Amino acid sequence: MNERDNPLRPYPGRLVGIKNIAQDIKLFQIELKDGQPFDYRPGQFAFLSAFGVGEAPFGLASTAERSPVLEFAINRIGTVTDALHSLEPGAVVGVRGPLGNWFPLEEIKGRNVVVLGGGIGGAPLRPVIHSILDHRDDYGKLTILWAARTPSLLIFTDEYEQWAAAPDTELHVTVDEGDERWSGHVGLITQLLERVAPSPENAVAIICGPPIMIKFTLLTLEKLKFQPQQMLMTLEAKMKCGIGKCGRCNMGEKFVCVHGPVFWYTEVARFLESFV
Repeated sequence: MNERDNPLRPYPGRLVGIKNIAQDIKLFQIELKDGQPFDYRPGQFAFLSAFGVGEAPFGLASTAERSPVLEFAINRIGTVTDALHSLEPGAVVGVRGPLGNWFPLEEIKGRNVVVLGGGIGGAPLRPVIHSILDHRDDYGKLTILWAARTPSLLIFTDEYEQWAAAPDTELHVTVDEGDERWSGHVGLITQLLERVAPSPENAVAIICGPPIMIKFTLLTLEKLKFQPQQMLMTLEAKMKCGIGKCGRCNMGEKFVCVHGPVFWYTEVARFLESFV
């Protein structure tokens, strides 16, 4: 097999930028070396390698249309992420991907879109927001509900003004617990969702966040009369190989790394209770 066809081989990439975007969360900008092509779509993920330490999967937080560099928002929570956080611009990392499926943005053109992001789970939703804003006339109303446990954990705060100023777009932000400087909404994203109450008419809801958030957000959307075929989610799992061989991320007959990470609720409803 040609080395370029080996799905387990990471390609070398150079860190061209590192930006602090929240507490213990950095945005890594990576340029693949030697002009290696990387054709990806919103919703896909890749494994990043800290050489000598290991690799871990991360959702892509960028769009190819906006920038030639790959962007990943990485929370410092373990051995690999700790090693990545210790790197400086110019360091070489491994990039394996793109992997998985993607959000059906072509399919949902003409519909209203409700984006619900919780914590670091907002990272793979950023490309959805960028894609809709960059092709604003192709979609209906865009409603963004953005949440985190505390204000210090909110990601991409420097983009909120741009999102909110876009035509026919609403941005609602909440935190579970505020601080002395926070003057915005305090409460769970489900409470915010009930307050905003987006209409299910000709709408699609797209969700990513902690498993417990996904579970109760789906229940709240159902209360608002969203149907299972109107709800999309991207799921995280304990992925090891990324190509459906190791079985670590199976959900019934599906593998999150191959058949997902993006799923319609109708595809995974019977598995979701045990998964989340």
